[in-house]
Amino acid sequence: MSTLVNQNRYRIDGMDCASCAAKIEGAARRVKGVNHVDVSVAARSMTIEHDDEVRLDKLEKRIRTLGYGARRLAADEGLSPSAESACCEHEHRHGQCGHGEPDAFDAPLESDDQRRVTRYQVHGMDCASCAAKIDGAARRVNGVDEVQVSVATTSMSVRHAPDANLARLEKRIGALGYGVQRLTANAPPSDAQAPCGCGHDHASSHDEPAADSDKASSPPPWYRHAKIMTTAACGAALAVAFGLSQVMPAYAVFFFGVAMLIGLIPVARRAITGALLAGTPFSIEMLMTIAAVGAVALGATREAAVVVLLFLIGEWLEGVAAGRARSSISALADLVPKTARIVDPQGTIREVAADTLDKGVTVLVRPGDRIPADGTVIDGESAVDQAPVTGESTPVTKRVDDSVFAGTINGAAALHIRVTAAAQDNTIARVVRLVEEAQESKTPTERFIDRFARYYTPAVVAVAALVAIVPPLAFGAAWSVWIYKALAILLIGCPCALVISTPAAVAAALSAGARRGLLIKGGAVLETLGTIGAVAFDKTGTLTEGKPRVTDIVALGDHDENEILRLAAALEQSASHPLAAAIVDAARRRAITIPGVERAAAVQGQGITADLSERRLFLGSLTAARERAAIDTATTSRIQALNDEGKSVAVLVADDQVMGVLALRDEPRPEAAAALGELARRGVQSVMLTGDNARTAKAIGRRLDIEVHADLMPKDKQRIVRERQAQDVHVAKVGDGINDAPALAAADVGIAMGGGTDVALETGDAASLHGDLRDVGDMIALSRRTMANIRQNIGIAFGLKAVFLVTTIVGLTGLWPAILADTGATVLVTANALRLLRTPRRSRRTKPVSASRELAQA
Repeated sequence: MSTLVNQNRYRIDGMDCASCAAKIEGAARRVKGVNHVDVSVAARSMTIEHDDEVRLDKLEKRIRTLGYGARRLAADEGLSPSAESACCEHEHRHGQCGHGEPDAFDAPLESDDQRRVTRYQVHGMDCASCAAKIDGAARRVNGVDEVQVSVATTSMSVRHAPDANLARLEKRIGALGYGVQRLTANAPPSDAQAPCGCGHDHASSHDEPAADSDKASSPPPWYRHAKIMTTAACGAALAVAFGLSQVMPAYAVFFFGVAMLIGLIPVARRAITGALLAGTPFSIEMLMTIAAVGAVALGATREAAVVVLLFLIGEWLEGVAAGRARSSISALADLVPKTARIVDPQGTIREVAADTLDKGVTVLVRPGDRIPADGTVIDGESAVDQAPVTGESTPVTKRVDDSVFAGTINGAAALHIRVTAAAQDNTIARVVRLVEEAQESKTPTERFIDRFARYYTPAVVAVAALVAIVPPLAFGAAWSVWIYKALAILLIGCPCALVISTPAAVAAALSAGARRGLLIKGGAVLETLGTIGAVAFDKTGTLTEGKPRVTDIVALGDHDENEILRLAAALEQSASHPLAAAIVDAARRRAITIPGVERAAAVQGQGITADLSERRLFLGSLTAARERAAIDTATTSRIQALNDEGKSVAVLVADDQVMGVLALRDEPRPEAAAALGELARRGVQSVMLTGDNARTAKAIGRRLDIEVHADLMPKDKQRIVRERQAQDVHVAKVGDGINDAPALAAADVGIAMGGGTDVALETGDAASLHGDLRDVGDMIALSRRTMANIRQNIGIAFGLKAVFLVTTIVGLTGLWPAILADTGATVLVTANALRLLRTPRRSRRTKPVSASRELAQA
């Protein structure tokens, strides 16, 4: 009889990368009775299948021993979908993969409504290792049930009993070397943000300290952070040691030993608490500690002190450089003003905090001010500079009913705006969340590098051991010489620069793209974009503007174009269909006064009739017009030619006489031809997939010089995408993100064009916030630059290590050049990745032919 198999799910706190997941999975599998384990980093969950007699308390204890929180979920209890985190390249220094903790405290609360949640700002936290220590310290306080620590926002949320000793919790965290500041309920993290100990600059949303918090602490100035102070102290001690050694050379070993210990003790402490206990014995801190202690044992105390100082300087520089990539995107939050001017129903204007704005309220935005929230213009007209959010270099005129983004800059006139999204849901906040989530998604290259590093570092350690042992034993060489070389090889062997080569470039590229309105949802998508060989476009609303325009006016007899347009607009001004709106809009653009008509009536399937100045007017199809007036052969031929160009034609008849013809068409976007030309120059094919009729589609295709497939059903579009993929061509599908779901699902990358912020932000693998077709080519170019940057980084990391490995073995270099092979390579790799942040913004200025000019040319 088989043993009963059960299933349980756990919420895992503190898990931030594949390395964490592997440790948790391994610990769970070693528990007797556990048959299957699934661990999800994104969902922060673990699902196990186990026999009936398994000891779940033993399993939970093992996971907590590793430093993670484990809470069993009820059968009907779900995990919060929010698993947002931000990339923190410095974590590689701590043996982590590079992703921060989830930034929202969203664990399901117990039914006991007496439990409370308190939030803290934690200053000086720079990586997952820091977060794990803070998490562990908080959990050991009596009354604390759940802890969420976010590296991305440098915040901590604690769920606890009403009588929990929070003062003790704050004291424990302070004893670890971090600043802790209690926040008000429901407040975001503070803007009183300073670089942490490693030099990172964690920009974030902001909140105020709680007024009742006696323990609230302000972040120390940058020069008082622990790692900076340690580096300065070590450098000063080394300088003093050098001076004293000249005066008292007999005590040089002592002087340099003290200088070395000042820098090494904090490193050794991190090696033990942050690496060895976390199951990563090959971290750079551990290798650095072994090398320094070994050098002292060999009598190279002076060199050991120099090596420690170089390590500290390199670590700090790496943190400063890596922090720039994070701050580039998180600084977007600072674009939103701190205050807003609300207009009350009585007309009173009062100033409030922008993060308190609710949907539906009206705000006044003065000329030159930043817009405090996403909203819709309800009064006023002004040019709005959207460059901070979308990268659009040319201000966009906003009128009544137009949408505006938070953080954009109002121009020369006041605007009244109705708020459509709360602060936490505005465009900027959502862009930041999306990019943070995207940084969790590893590229295939990054996954390969991570797997490679797991074997590479132990292999280098094994080589170091062989270098230390084999020559003395086999050839009688001096032990001190070869142990010294082995210690240098230990430093060379750390894979920090190699592991950070990919995530640093990906983080910089995602940030650079977001600042230009290019949202790429993950490193895997970013890498795939560079391999795209064909792009399939929708027609309506993607290649075209999505609304018809009057393109031709043919006046017959003694009539002129303005008269034809005036009468046609008079007939159509009460109609709501797109063609009618296009005719009325064309008349208004020419500043034509539209007269009123009498007895207007729609004739089903034919057109519209009305009386004006004792004349009976009709505007409709050619067939219906023939029933009301004679149309000569020349006019018929002209109408047929317009039809062949994919245009809809309306014939104007007055009292049994044809007065003129209007032609309308959904015109290509002004930038469409340039966008397709850019793709062609990059070796990317373009194809139009549309359900529209072949004549209209081919007319657009001829103008844009694009391959056309028309009269397609959704399944036909999917089939064409599959056919291209069968030819080993990676295909991107570009559309509005709503239609053609089968084709979007089949494509390697789905790109949504931002006809609206919801579409641009929520659909597709990538999105253009401002809906410019040239963004497709820009995304592909950004991907290719990023992959080239990654290859350069890998070359730098491997090249320096290979050179110094050889020179160390042959005796040309020693310990201090070896540390340059690690920290120097890491700084170089990070700095090279940051070049992607300087990607220039291409001007969005286009030169569309104005409606009046088009009509004049017609």
